[in-house]
Amino acid sequence: MRNSSVWRAGLRRVARVRKPRTVWSALVPLIALAAGLLFTTTARTADGTALREDRRPRLAQVVEEERARVTASQQKARELAEAVKTQTDSLAHTDGPIRAESQRAQGMEPAAGFTAVHGPGLTVRLDDAPQRSGDRPDGVRPDDLVVHQGDVQAAVNALWAGGAEAMSIMGVRVLSTSAVRCVGNTLLLHGRVYSPPFVITAIGDPNAMRQALGESDGVRLFKDAVDHFQLGYQETVEKDVTIPAFEGSSALRSAKVTS
Repeated sequence: MRNSSVWRAGLRRVARVRKPRTVWSALVPLIALAAGLLFTTTARTADGTALREDRRPRLAQVVEEERARVTASQQKARELAEAVKTQTDSLAHTDGPIRAESQRAQGMEPAAGFTAVHGPGLTVRLDDAPQRSGDRPDGVRPDDLVVHQGDVQAAVNALWAGGAEAMSIMGVRVLSTSAVRCVGNTLLLHGRVYSPPFVITAIGDPNAMRQALGESDGVRLFKDAVDHFQLGYQETVEKDVTIPAFEGSSALRSAKVTS
């Protein structure tokens, strides 16, 4: 009888210790299983790399690789163009029609921008606002503090309108077919990326080009932003400046005959 009472007391103690299983206790194994599957999938996807690492260094590397590729392609193009010229000059000594066409093409090179030129002119410099300044107005946005594509185009168009005979941007000769594009706060020109300040140099009458810049609505708007947001703008008269020859491709992708 005593032994039976001891057993009953032991069973009651076990019953008190082993509380009824709740819903959460039943879900714990399932949650652990799901977590294990998630960790396994993540490890296989990452394949030894960090999934949430900063991708900016990789992006910078891609930009540098593409820039190197463009530079190599341009160098190859220059070498091929020089080889074609050498072969053409060689044939011109013995072939009359080729000699005539070669001389005609050479006469067009200065007007087409394929020869370097020098003379008096004007340099325009556009720059972003300083990164840190305590004198900015309230509510200023990041876009207010950088040079945009329209700002560069306004200066370029005004210089052409002012009688510019030749022009370069960032030391690169530009033609009527050259496209000026901005990517963020960088300039994309002939496959290369340039950072501000953006320097535009034109050969021509400095006074006429300065007058054209002053009459340009786009340039006036940029000058207003210079005063308001501390952007950079400068005009410099050049007594004798050299504009390099155009070294890019002159092939047209499309053309339209005007009536």
